Amino acid sequence: MNFVPDINTNFSLDTISTSTNNDTRLEYCEPPNKTEEEKELEKNNILFNFIIYGILLNVIGVFGIFGNIISMIILSRPQMKSSINYLLIGLARCDTVLIITSILLFGLPSIYTATGYLFQYNFKVYPMIAPFLFPIAMISQTVSVYLTLIVTLERFVAVCHPLQARSLCTCGRARLYVIVVIVFSVLYNMTRFWEVMIVECMHVEIKRPVKRVFPSPLRNNRVYINVYIHWMYLIFMYFIPFGFLAVLNTAIYRQVRRANQERQRLSRLQKKEIGLATMLLCVVVVFLLCNLLALVSNCLEAFRNITIDFLVELGNLMITVNSSVNFVIYVIFGEKFKRLFFKLFFPHGLRLCGNAFGGRDSPEHTHEDSFMSCNGDRSHSIRQHLHRINNSYNKTVRKKNSHYHIRNMPSTRAPRASSPGPCVYYPTRERRESWEQTSTTNF
Repeated sequence: MNFVPDINTNFSLDTISTSTNNDTRLEYCEPPNKTEEEKELEKNNILFNFIIYGILLNVIGVFGIFGNIISMIILSRPQMKSSINYLLIGLARCDTVLIITSILLFGLPSIYTATGYLFQYNFKVYPMIAPFLFPIAMISQTVSVYLTLIVTLERFVAVCHPLQARSLCTCGRARLYVIVVIVFSVLYNMTRFWEVMIVECMHVEIKRPVKRVFPSPLRNNRVYINVYIHWMYLIFMYFIPFGFLAVLNTAIYRQVRRANQERQRLSRLQKKEIGLATMLLCVVVVFLLCNLLALVSNCLEAFRNITIDFLVELGNLMITVNSSVNFVIYVIFGEKFKRLFFKLFFPHGLRLCGNAFGGRDSPEHTHEDSFMSCNGDRSHSIRQHLHRINNSYNKTVRKKNSHYHIRNMPSTRAPRASSPGPCVYYPTRERRESWEQTSTTNF
């Protein structure tokens, strides 16, 4: 999820005004005296925030968490083991963390703002976890962006340079890539842990001291904001990854289009690679579209110093959608993923569907490794090997029969008187049937 790096917007922080209460030295969390226009505008913002965060983000996030968990279970199956699957598992884990942090940072606080519920969470739990959730969310955002880039790079090598794919696209290298991305993301976002602080202030309505989260002096530093928050964020989180994604996916799209025109000449393995590249191309397109609003919001803030609250909220919602929708893409475009999903979670329904179509879609009756599997054509080579063994056995049996037939042929010499005549031995019917059955059923 691409959090817009404006902590005042993300955490709904309010300016502190001096309290008029002589019994306390605490300052008010919000201005105590607001005009009617300010109250009306605040009411509309609260309603919009509740719809976007309190309803849509929470509902989509919950479904996204379940979808990512199912994706991790299926992609972790032994028959799905491959380098690309390892990267997709890492992406699903990162998306899950991202969804959880977005719910805790945006979804639950918006419920209290609109309804008054979750008071304990908003003023006790939230201030304690927010200083840690915010940097974790930013780290997850960075991991998500660069894992998506690595997935695209892996598909580019597999589709456009298949000869190098066998040595470059391995599970060991995929693990190394994930570790490097995580280390880079943690180091890049290390200063996020010092961007927020907890302040105790006086609540305007309930007249009680509460704890709120506010920007730290580092977060208010103008040089830090311009260099790190604006320019480095745009360069490392948008310009570099988005530029590479555009170039690599353009090359993949051209190769897929060229391959589809010559589909009759492609091997079975090449067709699988093209199908997988098409599916991951859809994943990247959805990723770019969902990050578009966040990119616009960051550009407005960096170049125009303009912050549009509703644009920030819509951008965060779209990023939550992006973190939740990959499971749907896998089910639509991944045939093997779909079969394993129904086999694990809806086995009875899959059996009925397989019987209705002659058992063709049942995982137990298929040898196809169509989605994210590194088994290749292993089942086809095994069948060829068994076929060669069968032919060799049949030749041996025919040779023995021929030898036995020649040995028992009548001699050219004159037969003896006691002989009943020429005697050519043929195996009995039962013996011949047993040989035929042995040569056709044992393999």
